Amino acid sequence: MNRKTRKAITEALAVSVEDAAKALGVGRYSAYVAIKAGELPSIRVGRKIKVPTAPLRRLLGIETP
Repeated sequence: MNRKTRKAITEALAVSVEDAAKALGVGRYSAYVAIKAGELPSIRVGRKIKVPTAPLRRLLGIETP
C-alpha cells in the first residue's frame, strides 16, 4: 500500500473503491464484486460508491489513533 492510500485510509471518512482495492491488495473488479456480495461495506453518494474507512481499517487490522 502506498503512502497516498495509507494516508487516505487513516484520515478520510470514506475512500474510493479504487483506493480500497489498492489497500486490500485486490483489483478494482474484485472490490466491486465484494461490495455487491456485501463483504465490503459501501455508501452510494450520488453516482459514486465510497467505502467507509472505519470498517476497511478493521478488515486490514489497522488501529485508529
